[in-house]
Amino acid sequence: MASPRLLRSCLLATLSATLVAAAAMTPAQAEHRPESAQAVTFSDTFDGPAGSGVDSAKWQLETGDNVDNHERQYYTSGTDNAKLDGQGHLVIEARRENPGNYQCWYGTCEYTSARLNTSGKFTATYGHVEARMKIPRGQGIWPAFWMLGQDIGEVGWPNSGEIDVMENVGFEPSTVHGTIHGPGYSGSGGIGAAYTLPGGEAFADDFHTFAVDWAPDSITWSVDGNAYQTRTPADLGGNAWVFDKPFFLIMNLAVGGYWPGDPDGSTAFPQQLVVDEVKVTTSDG
Repeated sequence: MASPRLLRSCLLATLSATLVAAAAMTPAQAEHRPESAQAVTFSDTFDGPAGSGVDSAKWQLETGDNVDNHERQYYTSGTDNAKLDGQGHLVIEARRENPGNYQCWYGTCEYTSARLNTSGKFTATYGHVEARMKIPRGQGIWPAFWMLGQDIGEVGWPNSGEIDVMENVGFEPSTVHGTIHGPGYSGSGGIGAAYTLPGGEAFADDFHTFAVDWAPDSITWSVDGNAYQTRTPADLGGNAWVFDKPFFLIMNLAVGGYWPGDPDGSTAFPQQLVVDEVKVTTSDG
């Protein structure tokens, strides 16, 4: 990808409502991922002074708005909405403000936030991809950890493929979604499933680890080591499986949009997506 601006124009048609498909695992089928020898290929634990930016050798920040999903935020650069807290975390913050007088598809932007990716800096083809995060809560809030095919600039979306490791919409505080998008199964036709915490617990109350185990012709999603769905080419109804190639990582905190709906009077700001670690490992055999 040539630049964050090019990335924005190619990518911002992506985060959309997911379809909870019938092939999802039941709670009785969920099981812990087996431990195996691993080699770390990417890791960021966000160590650094409070107020400093992310490691530019690993991440770049995208800028702009998103008319395709009708999101309300403007993604900013620098440390205005994404910075380290000095305690080993990255804090992505959505605010109800617009000090830069940014313009969005609907007029003067009402919110700012941040979106980061590793395009041109790191890609993976297969492995265990995980992020340990504490997500926010509230109507209209939409945090996500996901991946796109590095060839999106050449083939476009959804032919590039998209792997949503974790998405949450604020009106579902106990539930996250994992989804794949590709040619013939994109947007609201994405193929995925949901994972819900037991006993009415909310994901915003603590850190949780969201992961996929990705191999040729297979992707398995897990939360805190509990696998809840596996997808293979057999799930695609004859459509192309586009997940056997390099993908890059993305983290963002959106505000509003078709799926979560807009914030309302019950939504508090600022909202924070707190990231403790992002790591990609690959089995040594």
